[in-house]
Amino acid sequence: IIHKMIASSLVHPKLFILSPNVRIEKGERSSTGLHSYEFTQLDFEIRDATTDDVKRLVEEIVHGLVVSLKRNMSDELHCLGIYHGLAPPDVPFKTYDREELERTYGENWENRLLSQVIEPVWVTNIPREFYDFEDFETGRWDNYDLIMPGYGETLSGSRREWEYAKITKKMERDGLAAENYRALLKIAREGKLRPSAGAGIGIERLVAWIVGAKHL
Repeated sequence: IIHKMIASSLVHPKLFILSPNVRIEKGERSSTGLHSYEFTQLDFEIRDATTDDVKRLVEEIVHGLVVSLKRNMSDELHCLGIYHGLAPPDVPFKTYDREELERTYGENWENRLLSQVIEPVWVTNIPREFYDFEDFETGRWDNYDLIMPGYGETLSGSRREWEYAKITKKMERDGLAAENYRALLKIAREGKLRPSAGAGIGIERLVAWIVGAKHL
């Protein structure tokens, strides 16, 4: 994410990459079928974009992907037995606020939400890493997760922090070592870090949702 923020500020206003990932997961997640130690993300970043820009782009991608598959790969979908059950999700996707979900369902809100939704939904305002945009006055976070029914969070992203003073204040608050973020802090201090927003879509979970796989 740091690399994307720097690249979109200095080089490419709009960028994407199919990014291999290795993630340390809890041992008990190895058999869930929803978690993987190695996976691929479609990562993207857009300079001067807003959360709404990203949400509309992702909705267009997901909706258009299903339309395209049904048009161009009907034989494969029939072979999998999912052609008639696969429908383009309605857009825009419904949005839930994390604080409202916690008040309604408690700390286990994600599992409760998953048991109810039948189409992709957004969840916003999630406390996270320092580079996700946070409004100090309201305490709200300008970020978003895309939840796929039956599979959970498939995309995670945010509008990014870009002001040097705010970034350093949040790093100090979170106990992060500044030397680990020298490149980011340098261009932020020089006023070269630009506002941006982006996300990463987990390809395996996206495919699993489309084909109805029980295990990644």
